[in-house]
Amino acid sequence: MTHRIVIVGGGAGGLELATRLGKSVGKQGKAKVTLVDANLTHIWKPLLHEVAAGSLNSYADELNYVAQAKWNHFEFQLGRMRALDRDARTITLEQALDEQGAELVPERSIAYDTLVIAVGSTTNDFGTQGAAEHCLFLDTRKQAERFHQQLLNAYLRAHAEPEAHEGEINVAIVGAGATGVELAAELHNAAHELAAYGLGRIKPENLRITVIEAGPRVLPALPERIGTPVHRTLEKLGVTVMLGAAVSEVTADHLKTQDGTVIPAVMKVWAAGIRAPGFLQDIAGLETNRINQLVVRPTLQTTLDDNIFAFGDCAACPQPGTDRNVPPRAQAAHQQASLLVKHSRRAWLAAPRLCRNIATRTTARWCRCRAFRRWAI
Repeated sequence: MTHRIVIVGGGAGGLELATRLGKSVGKQGKAKVTLVDANLTHIWKPLLHEVAAGSLNSYADELNYVAQAKWNHFEFQLGRMRALDRDARTITLEQALDEQGAELVPERSIAYDTLVIAVGSTTNDFGTQGAAEHCLFLDTRKQAERFHQQLLNAYLRAHAEPEAHEGEINVAIVGAGATGVELAAELHNAAHELAAYGLGRIKPENLRITVIEAGPRVLPALPERIGTPVHRTLEKLGVTVMLGAAVSEVTADHLKTQDGTVIPAVMKVWAAGIRAPGFLQDIAGLETNRINQLVVRPTLQTTLDDNIFAFGDCAACPQPGTDRNVPPRAQAAHQQASLLVKHSRRAWLAAPRLCRNIATRTTARWCRCRAFRRWAI
């Protein structure tokens, strides 16, 4: 019987894994590779800040899963994972509805021999009062396009009724990580572009951008030698950067920090922190952490089921030599997908034990197995 590999999540990591497995074991007929995603098309999530600022046409840069599957010898199934039956080795997908609410695809089950979960992450607002109601998030293209439309609407109102407009727009971005920093820079550029195209009632300098970071520096996940010059560049662009400022409350027209500082903002973006999708929490008895990530071993196998793998943002994978997990970065997901591809025959088709250290490419330096020495750094 052909080995069934089911990959849930068509983000950067899941799509790469499905494509590369399809072109190898799928094309050779050694395995049936199925990719499951709730959307029909893919856009790379790190580009969503460009969609929000209007500097990227998301429809020109999207990739169609059906076409990608046809070209690369895997199968695509539209649906959102709802449940997992580890005994029967099946996953259940929710029914999909069309824009009118009619059933497009019914609820159904898909059987697997090897299951790989790569559903990414969503923004974590840490339960901050008013954040969910008054902040925009950049987890999906729809959310990014909503922010862009709100920005355009503000400019159009000012252009049509200049006497009724105060002449400035306040935008607050919570989080000085990569998304927050890049969004601030893109918005600065967008202000100049909008003025050049004739929407000059609001001058570029009157788009007031404030980046609010609870930590002590910009880009806290990266070395200080990178974060410091980025901080200086943002300030040169006219962006206000507030460090050590934890947001405690969000309202319709402002944010408030724990020390009582009030920051006026009609447009608010929350770009601080991540968590895995809520449906993963303790799903089918698998071990998860406080932010819903599936806890995995260095092999990327879940701790309680050797037939279920997880990688990318939705997985808590230990980083060798430290007490931390592999960071939630696209680069890490790419490395993990690459190693799963290289070891697919060994791990899933021939079915012997995996080497204990294949979580990331950097892990290979600690691995002393002959089979993995050629990847040592």
